[in-house]
Amino acid sequence: MKLSTIRKQAIDLLFISLGIALYSFGFCAFTLPHNIVIGGMAGFSTLIHYASGGAIPISLCMYGANALLLLCGMRTLGKAFVLRTIFGATMISMTIGMLEGYFTAHPPLIASAPMSIAMGSVLMGLGIGIYYSHHGTCGGTDIVAAIMSQRTSLSMGRVMMVVDISIVALSFLLPFDGSMEDRIQMRTETIIYGWLAICAYSLIADRYLSQGQQAMQFIIVSEKWEEVAHRLTHETGRGVTTWEGKGFWTKEKRTLILLWCRKTDAPQIFYIANEVDPNAIITNSYVRSVYGNGFDHLKAHKKGEKRKRS
Repeated sequence: MKLSTIRKQAIDLLFISLGIALYSFGFCAFTLPHNIVIGGMAGFSTLIHYASGGAIPISLCMYGANALLLLCGMRTLGKAFVLRTIFGATMISMTIGMLEGYFTAHPPLIASAPMSIAMGSVLMGLGIGIYYSHHGTCGGTDIVAAIMSQRTSLSMGRVMMVVDISIVALSFLLPFDGSMEDRIQMRTETIIYGWLAICAYSLIADRYLSQGQQAMQFIIVSEKWEEVAHRLTHETGRGVTTWEGKGFWTKEKRTLILLWCRKTDAPQIFYIANEVDPNAIITNSYVRSVYGNGFDHLKAHKKGEKRKRS
């Protein structure tokens, strides 16, 4: 294995661990003390924890449920996904296991439930965005969604949304001392908080991920186009397309460079083009999406066509 590959994997593991730590702290310190059930495996394990009267720790339930889901989907899921999930599930279970006891035994850091949930959602959203951006996964609804997306025409995002909303709604059935009217009033409030938390941390995670995944298009006009194209290809790893153009007024022929890249590659492209030719004309714009080699994978199906079962 190349040294650069080992270094990249080590950096990924470091950021995955950081993302899991942020998520766990946001969940244990700001959401759990207010008895709010959220989505994902953390929410499902919270349901089991409350239903058992606190006898089953959230971290233990998370690890056990993830292990069962992985065993059920071992043949469907790829080896890389399984290995990443084992690492992520182990890390998040250990981190929540170290934090949940302290924060459930002490008063909430923020007394106001809405403010506490908002803070927790920010940290959880950042955590999810960080570990997803480095190819991490903590299992849970990720496993369910991955299996369903391969066996049905449903997308992973839609499956995860349905599962998360259902988990929060099930908190209505948790043990409650009081009349049905009191149950409806109290559980409705906590369910709404849970749904708002899902929306908030999902939006933050998507925003974080889109910053790195946003595609851009560059068109560069330069007299030193060969040197610019050579450096762009070899230093950024992005393919370059050239075509001939002609100025309408001057009638001069010019070679134009076309390049698609991620937003994170843009500073390097500006630097290279300007360093080679300070007089180069550079235009850049956001594009909605780019599919193909080096970008997003296109999953397209004919209207009405169902995905074949594996």
